[in-house]
Formats: sequence, C-alpha cells, structure tokens
Amino acid sequence: MDERLNHAPCGYISITHEGIVRDVNQTFLDKMGYKHEDLVEKHFESIMSTANKLIFHSYFYPFINLNGHVEELFINLKDNTGQSIPHILNGRRFVHEGEEVIDCVLVQMGKRIDYELELRTAKKQIEEAYWEKDQAHAKLKQIHKEIEHKQKELMNMNSILVELSTTDKLTGLRNRRFFQEKLEEHIIQFSTTSEPFSLLIIDIDHFKQVNDTWGHQTGDDVLENLASILQLHSRADDIVARYGGEEFVLILPHVGVTDSKIIAERLRHAVAHASWKTGNLTVSIGIATMDSNDSDVTLLKKADEALYFAKEHGRNRVIHCIDMNE
Repeated sequence: MDERLNHAPCGYISITHEGIVRDVNQTFLDKMGYKHEDLVEKHFESIMSTANKLIFHSYFYPFINLNGHVEELFINLKDNTGQSIPHILNGRRFVHEGEEVIDCVLVQMGKRIDYELELRTAKKQIEEAYWEKDQAHAKLKQIHKEIEHKQKELMNMNSILVELSTTDKLTGLRNRRFFQEKLEEHIIQFSTTSEPFSLLIIDIDHFKQVNDTWGHQTGDDVLENLASILQLHSRADDIVARYGGEEFVLILPHVGVTDSKIIAERLRHAVAHASWKTGNLTVSIGIATMDSNDSDVTLLKKADEALYFAKEHGRNRVIHCIDMNE
C-alpha cells in the first residue's frame, strides 16, 4: 500500500464483493486497536453488531450493486475492546487485477463522542461546585450555561443523525430501515386492535432499459420523480419508502382489500399519465392485506408474489395476492 494512503488522516479498507478484507491502512488499525492480521482475510462484518450487519445488507450491498458507490453511510464498528465506534462510510466498486473490490473510506464520528464526554465532565464539575464556598454560585452559573450549550449541540447532532439513518438520500423518502420498523409497529397494533392495513410493493417496469438507454443520471431523475408522485397521491398517515433499487413500498393504515386496490390503481394511473423524459413509463404493483396469520415476513412475501404475478402477466397492472388464483 502507498505510504501516504497507509497513514492518511482517515481509515481505509478494501474488501471483496463477498465482504472479505483484502487490505487496511495503518490509520484505521491504530484508531481501532487492531493488528493487520486481525482483519486482513477476515470478513468485514466480523467487527459489526447484528443490527449493523442488517444495515450493511439492506443498504450498502444493494446500493453498491446498483450504482457502484455508496456515500455517507452511518454505521457502527467495534474496536478491539468491543466498544461500538460510529463512522461515516463512503465506498466505491472497481476491478483490480481481475478481482472486483470495494474501497471504503471511514471517518470516525469522534465529535459526537467528545460532546458526550464534555457533558459528563460538566455534570461532575457541578457536583464538585456544591462543596465550594466563595465562588460556588458564579461557577455554577457558568457550568449551567456550558451544559445547556452542549446539550443543544448534542440534540441537534442526534436529530440530524437519526434523520440521515432513516432517509433515502436520492429520493428523500424514508428508507428500508424506517419502513421495517413501521411495519413491525403496525403488526403489533393489529394484534391488539385487528384494525386492517395493507402493504403495496411498487416496481418500475423495464427500469434497466431506462438506465441502459438514457444513463444512470436519468434513471436517478426517474426515481426522484416517481417518489414525488407517490408522496403527492398518498395520505398524511401513509408510510411511503424506497425499498431498494427501483422498488418502493407503501403501508396504508386502516385500509382493507377493496380500498387498497382502488388506491393502488390510482397510483398506477398517475404514473402512467405523468410526463416522463424517457417517454412512457409504467409501474406494476403487488398488494397484501394483513390478517391474523401474517408476520412481517409473510406479508412482504405475499405482496412480492403479487408483484411478480403482475410482472408475469403483462406489467402496468395492480394485483392483490388474494386475486392470484382467480
């Protein structure tokens, strides 16, 4: 490895498409307390928690496969003591000596940790100040001001990080992680209230042809415009999210089988009659409505099977899973 890259002011890891670490710079090893042999030829996910492995599989790999790069992925990695250290990850895929590799640049979110340490230090100073005599009151006022300032900064940083971790960067919609959390919440609510809700999976027809003919920038524009159409034609309490690639998902609270078909058909019609740079553009939609035997896995599977059925039977159509055998 080039000496400058080896001691760059940020971490660097090169992994195969399967996640095996091929190379790592000294900066990352020093910051995380590892030796070269601890990571090289090991799986990158060996220093991730289960939650972060799910993030990596649901966001990093699909995005790399689709676009060849990932930007500003917020992820926690474990150091040699097992402590979870937050990082911002940028990655890019290319072929090196006949092997497909992914180069990753990792920047520690140390500032956030520093704020938390400063808060704990300030609180400790408050406790000590109560035992002071002459200058106790002046000192307490100053410390309180510092705490308020640091708390505001930390709250702002946390709110930004939460928003980033649940938002799809390209379309501005909620991402797969947020959708999964909301789906689980609706299933729990259904178990107590039996209030119906429906799930839509929307897929752009022949999207690969859009990228191949018009280029990936136009493909990104199509995804952004479709996201806007879905938001425009959704209710305030509907959950609209990008599921990955050209697939989008909607959770429709308080909507049963009949109304879900009407809503989905309205969305399909809006897309088909919109103005597109690429000419005609259509979507296929699969629907499943929650029942007492469903879990998040089975509900998604039903909607996905309905989508596949719509694709197999001509595309540009809406199929509810209960109608597949008719």
